[in-house]
Amino acid sequence: MLDIVLVRRDPDRVRRSAERRGIDPSFVDDVLRLDAEYRSALTTLEQRQAEKNRISQEIGKAADKAAAARELRPRIDALSAEITALEEAARERSPETPGSALRTLLEQTPNVLDDSVPDGRDETHNVVVRSWGNPRAFDFEPKPHWELGEALDILDFERAAKLSGSRFAVLKGAGARLSRAIVQFFLDRAADRGYTEIAPPYLVTRQTMWSTGQLSKFADAMFTDQDADLFMIPTAEVPLTALHGDEILGADTLPRRFAAYSPCFRKEAGAAGKDTRGLIRQHQFEKVEMVWLSLPEQSFDALEQLAQHAASLLEELELPHRVMSLCAGDVGFNSAKTYDIEVWVPSSQSYREISSCSNCTDFQARRAGIRVRRDAKSKPEFVHSLNGSGLAVGRTLLAVMENGQQADGSIVIPQALRRYTGFERITAR
Repeated sequence: MLDIVLVRRDPDRVRRSAERRGIDPSFVDDVLRLDAEYRSALTTLEQRQAEKNRISQEIGKAADKAAAARELRPRIDALSAEITALEEAARERSPETPGSALRTLLEQTPNVLDDSVPDGRDETHNVVVRSWGNPRAFDFEPKPHWELGEALDILDFERAAKLSGSRFAVLKGAGARLSRAIVQFFLDRAADRGYTEIAPPYLVTRQTMWSTGQLSKFADAMFTDQDADLFMIPTAEVPLTALHGDEILGADTLPRRFAAYSPCFRKEAGAAGKDTRGLIRQHQFEKVEMVWLSLPEQSFDALEQLAQHAASLLEELELPHRVMSLCAGDVGFNSAKTYDIEVWVPSSQSYREISSCSNCTDFQARRAGIRVRRDAKSKPEFVHSLNGSGLAVGRTLLAVMENGQQADGSIVIPQALRRYTGFERITAR
């Protein structure tokens, strides 16, 4: 949620961010107008309260207190009624009141972009920050992972469709073991880097979804249990970020770094006709998610570390990849700055997103009520939250399959995974 103090202090910065995102910045004027109405109501309320206090003091100082009270009581009663009405008017206009026009505007506005985010309308304007490895030159025509998987009997899309419809997959035998090995490898590396592993619920409340910025912007993409009013998580970012909701943390406990493996559930499946085959876009997929809660002044350094932690996994797996800084028009609703990590996919002869690492600054923490107190005398302030995939399991699986395929149709397993799989190669039975 946007900080009303930021809009008051630097409305031009908020306007510039909106324009860079391709959003009409006129909402800033609406925010300022509604905020002026709120503060005017507060000022009038304070004036009436001060007047009531002054009259009460007059009665207390009068020689004949009873006579003064009889004379001034009607004025005190009138002021009391006016104060009650003004309190309600201020509450209805407050940026802290759910449903107020001002709060609704602040909730519906995306985060303010960091100045380091490159300009641009869409993904074609994203900037390559660094790359690692060279795409393999095959001396045969490489196959897409769905053909490899079906030939090796480790992927079954036909039976998945029988069970659940389109955009689902069944992993079998060595395919299921390889997927499990990838998860274990990711979690072990997260533990090595100081992340606390969390096993979160996969169903969360509406408030939890809202507090992490998933509602109402992305409500149509979610699977829900209407009777219980619970949502299947679209990413473990949701429960991990909200884990310390409505808490005040000690500065000496930050940063807090969490990692969680979870299935993820999303109705949206990308552009019509795109990635209709294979594992790129599924309604159910798996990820290991990494989340940081950070002191504000440390969050952009933390973003660099987070992105490096994700990219280093691909280095160990010997998978060519690149890190992209998303342009203003491609940065997500919650984020102030995002790096996408893209892995090379031979079948499409292109890099495809496998991780998205974002600094959400205080945008999510403001909704979730996650604050930090620097010392006993200081006022609590909102933490900064960051999140990133470390990594998407299905996309890692397909990248391992396609990049490791051999002319005979077998797949060579990266060295880093062999202690987890127990085998070096997948071959036809």
